[in-house]
Amino acid sequence: MAKFIFVTGGVLSSLGKGITAASLGTLLELRGYKVIIKKFDPYLNVDPGTMSPFQHGEVYVTEDGAETDLDLGHYERFLTSYTNRDCNITTGKIYNHVIEKERKGDYLGATVQVIPHITDEIKNNIRKLSDQYDIVIVEIGGTVGDIESLPFLESIRQIKFDLNESDVLYIHVTLVPYIKSAGELKTKPTQHSVRDLREIGIQPDILVCRSEYPLNDSIRKKIALFCNVSKDSVINAIDASSIYQVPLLMNNEGIDRIVLNKLKLPERGYSLEKWEDIVFRLNNPEDTVTIGVVGKYVDLKDAYISLNEALIHGGIKNRLKVNIKWIDAEDLEKIPSDKFFEDVDGILVPGGFGDRGIEGKINAVNYARVKDIPFFGICLGMQCAVIEFARNVLKYDGANSVEFNQKTPYPVIDYMNEQKNIKKLGGTMRLGAYKCSIKEDTLAYKSYGTTEIMERHRHRLEFNNKYTEDIVKAGMTISGFNVERGLVEIVEIKSHRWFLGCQFHPEFKSKPTAPHPLFSSFILASYKNKKDSNEKGSQL
Repeated sequence: MAKFIFVTGGVLSSLGKGITAASLGTLLELRGYKVIIKKFDPYLNVDPGTMSPFQHGEVYVTEDGAETDLDLGHYERFLTSYTNRDCNITTGKIYNHVIEKERKGDYLGATVQVIPHITDEIKNNIRKLSDQYDIVIVEIGGTVGDIESLPFLESIRQIKFDLNESDVLYIHVTLVPYIKSAGELKTKPTQHSVRDLREIGIQPDILVCRSEYPLNDSIRKKIALFCNVSKDSVINAIDASSIYQVPLLMNNEGIDRIVLNKLKLPERGYSLEKWEDIVFRLNNPEDTVTIGVVGKYVDLKDAYISLNEALIHGGIKNRLKVNIKWIDAEDLEKIPSDKFFEDVDGILVPGGFGDRGIEGKINAVNYARVKDIPFFGICLGMQCAVIEFARNVLKYDGANSVEFNQKTPYPVIDYMNEQKNIKKLGGTMRLGAYKCSIKEDTLAYKSYGTTEIMERHRHRLEFNNKYTEDIVKAGMTISGFNVERGLVEIVEIKSHRWFLGCQFHPEFKSKPTAPHPLFSSFILASYKNKKDSNEKGSQL
């Protein structure tokens, strides 16, 4: 039977519960254990699919098509296992399922209450998939003290009584702030956070203390005394230069050894070599490359978190530091492009929804195509590439996507038939992994090295096959195709230095240990462009 580790947070959000869970999962995987991580979020939305990126950040898509919290991206980037729709549970999902059961009469006339019905439903979801793994790590969203989190905290309290005591472990992530005026680290926020947790009935086994500066022995003893944990179980999670350094730092603190001892599991041998190599490459790049990312949500870092990490992974592969220049697509509708792109080596246009900034994205595509700058278009970015090509190469005046102009004379991007009559927005897009067949002798084939791939989608509109013949004749190659549904997946321009658009989201499958081939190829092409530009400049 699986062991369960519950990760909670206190004091404030964004302390790094997700990175803590992912790093611990990595260390346990390296010791030979089969690990899965789940996220339980207290908001009432059924999933984050209909939430604004400005509020919730990126929506991460799993292989089976679930729209989930961005922390699942961290889990997949750190671990070898894939997550699925059972790995992200919200209050909305729980209540929705309980109410459906009540309407069907499954509770046999009982009064439906938070305890036991909601908590039992939460516990059932915690146990799902547990028979397939040695260790299940469950991150509880929000912070201790939030009213929304109480049913989840009560559920994980009960689980320790449902199972053997050595089968359950609680980790609490908290803050030890540095007060500059006093010149001291302060432990009171941690003490209060643990007190709140203990009032609910949960005694943490391990404290992960976030801080700017190292915790000395005296502070560790103080935290241990007032929070009722052993000194060895006070783990210092000091700020790291990269999230990929965190597994190494946590291993230095001995958290994996402590967890295994408390769960009464053998320690087993392990090697940190691949993570040490990743950190070495990050800290010792041979050169730099600058990528201009033209997006709609550039003011919020979390909106493009998987994209950001995939670019970093491409840099790791090529031993390059990737500098990302975030460019607001709306600005490109007003100001000449030269001002924004003169210092970039490659241009990337990511996905998004709605017409805001679209003309700026199309202008960015045009700049990259005309100036022969490496271009990478993802989802909406690919659609913008097709629109730009239709307008400026085929001279289809007014070519557009029906998402932005339903009366366009040239709807080169259109809805799939099954999408045209959909009324409910949540979970109704083309979601999850689909097959893509790649033509040989193309940039896509050169990047992947295979003719069959599986990539994840999140969109409603598609390339309009009505225009295939005209676009191909004009010089745009369709290099990737979904045969089963007759859908275009990848377009490219062979005469260009590096120009590729894909309808899927390759960033969701990139890991630091296995950088995505399209990102690796794009970063390399951008770096070659930089070197070529420098050589031309030196000759002038």
